[in-house]
Amino acid sequence: MPYTDHDDDPAGFGSGDDQRQDKGKHLATDKTDTNEQQCDFDEPGIAPSLNESLSAPTATDTDNDSIEPDRWTDDEGYAESTSTRYLSSIASDIRRGVEENGRLYAAYGMHKQWLPIDDEELDRNDLQHYKFTLLLGNRLFICPVPSDPQKILDLGTGSGIWAIEVADMFPSAEVIGVDLAPTQPNLIPPNLSFEIDDIENDWLWGENKFDFIHARELIMAIRDWPRLFRQAKRALKPGAYLQLGASVPLFSSDDDTLPKDSAYLETAQIFFDMSAKVGVSGMEPLSWTKYLEEEGYEDIVQKMYKIPTNPWPKDERLKRIGALELTHYRDGIMNVFARGYKDILGGDETYFQVLMARARNEVVDRNMHSWVPYSYVVYAKKPGTSS
Repeated sequence: MPYTDHDDDPAGFGSGDDQRQDKGKHLATDKTDTNEQQCDFDEPGIAPSLNESLSAPTATDTDNDSIEPDRWTDDEGYAESTSTRYLSSIASDIRRGVEENGRLYAAYGMHKQWLPIDDEELDRNDLQHYKFTLLLGNRLFICPVPSDPQKILDLGTGSGIWAIEVADMFPSAEVIGVDLAPTQPNLIPPNLSFEIDDIENDWLWGENKFDFIHARELIMAIRDWPRLFRQAKRALKPGAYLQLGASVPLFSSDDDTLPKDSAYLETAQIFFDMSAKVGVSGMEPLSWTKYLEEEGYEDIVQKMYKIPTNPWPKDERLKRIGALELTHYRDGIMNVFARGYKDILGGDETYFQVLMARARNEVVDRNMHSWVPYSYVVYAKKPGTSS
């Protein structure tokens, strides 16, 4: 599918970085024929960009089984309506973001944002996308989606990578990715557009519009999940699905090789302390099914997947996932804590740096068979029958 370059859009909401502008084009290479990519209710969400990995062992959806450890000897389209210089200035501020402590954060939204929006964070976002897609058995989603959806919404789209691949998968569908900041590439599929909005505000997309709504890793972003589910239900067509996914850092191990006094465990507690203090508890995914039931959703399904901390598993697919998680933790987790540890908890920066150094040393030890639950891949259907 030819990609559309939105760099000529007078709104100018592109990222401005050539490497990121080429991201969408790069991800679209080596796709199989479109007719082979379409999903039906039996094979949901096969990711076209990961066909080379299909020979790997398939994912275990329940993942309550223990993971066998390996043995080794070596250690653009943005809509901007600005008719005055004042509104243009506001739009410019949104594009630039807010710089703090050498990182860039979103300037737009109802609440202060704790995750950066710079290239370093977007690279982390892309790495996470590959990890989660591999974890789901090379699928972009696991809920039932018709083979010819007309409209798909990606909440908190981040770098836009999931929306780009779904737009490639369903060329007849209109795909919308929404986020607080214009960090997505300019070169995108023609059926994809990005919008700047705070999904905790009132939604303006109307009723019964979407065949599928997707959200993933909305870390420290949502303060009112029941309201989000209520708005999603209104926007979904009857019989359409909402799917959410989140990692909850309740680090564990099946063989008690994770020390109870580890710095790794302490960093997880810091995340829970920060998120609870600002009203975005990291434990909320544990309540998703309850909220969905209360909002009247049907066919609610929750699955839990284990993410190995490092490449300790014997299984090759899980080993690759563990390598991705190790890179994410060692090189990317500071993105989550950088703004919040001092501002939210008033913590001592020197102590935190020492703690993180200890944790990084721990997570490379493949004798520590720990894992993170990417739990709570949850999907549910709006009552009614799809047309």
